[in-house]
Amino acid sequence: MTEAIQPDPAPEETAAPPAEAVSAASEDVDTVLESTHTEVADAEAAVTEPALPIVVMRKKHRFASRWMHWINFPLLGVMIWSGLLIYWADSDAANLYPHQTYRIGIGSWTLFRFFPDPFYAKLGMPFRLAEGLGWHFFFMWLFMLNGVAYVAYTVISGAWRELVPDRTSFREAWQVLLHDLHLSKTHPPVRKYNGAQQIAYTAIILSGAGSLLTGLAIYKPTQLHLLTWMLGGYEFARFLHFWLTMGYVFFFVIHILQVVRAGWNNFRSMVTGYELVEETSTHA
Repeated sequence: MTEAIQPDPAPEETAAPPAEAVSAASEDVDTVLESTHTEVADAEAAVTEPALPIVVMRKKHRFASRWMHWINFPLLGVMIWSGLLIYWADSDAANLYPHQTYRIGIGSWTLFRFFPDPFYAKLGMPFRLAEGLGWHFFFMWLFMLNGVAYVAYTVISGAWRELVPDRTSFREAWQVLLHDLHLSKTHPPVRKYNGAQQIAYTAIILSGAGSLLTGLAIYKPTQLHLLTWMLGGYEFARFLHFWLTMGYVFFFVIHILQVVRAGWNNFRSMVTGYELVEETSTHA
């Protein structure tokens, strides 16, 4: 008996997705694509955009050191000015006075005397010896007190660690000299006091102590005869005292030129205690 062959059942038709589902899926795809595009754009911006400079205010000089620096400036100016009034009495061009301290020469031969008569005449300094002595002997005590206070503060506060030269200072000083003379493109290390400044400022402090001791030996050669003897005698103490002063003048000239060269930001830091420093910041 032959069995009847039954035809395969027709496949069921798949119901079409609702329009709302299609729209939601499309929105999800768009959201993913937009998010991916944004992330790629941000990544490209982070790579291609340059770092943005920002200016920050940084502490540089302590209050006490700034005040004693500015107090010392006029004090030393008055000491040099009154010293010139004293030097006039020993600087007669006709060599009427026996001292040969303030001059450059060998033996009795003199190349140059400090200072020529026109120099004193232009500044109105002749015949003011007593006035110069009065000013000098008064302000020397203020100069001494300010110097002692500065040294004591530097030691107690620990600021001497930044100021006193170390074993790298002389090498740095040579780098600074070559760089400032445009003989080398190697920039010296950037810090509060470079090697050249450490040597110069320490030398000025020692010169101040030398000026005080030689000045006392000249001021009271009898009462302080031991000090005068240790300094090589009265005439040699005068010689040392004078050339220490010339060292101050030389330092002043170089110091002012360096301040001008460093710019307003460096000068302002010695007035306010703060300097403005540029730092880089990436774009967020």
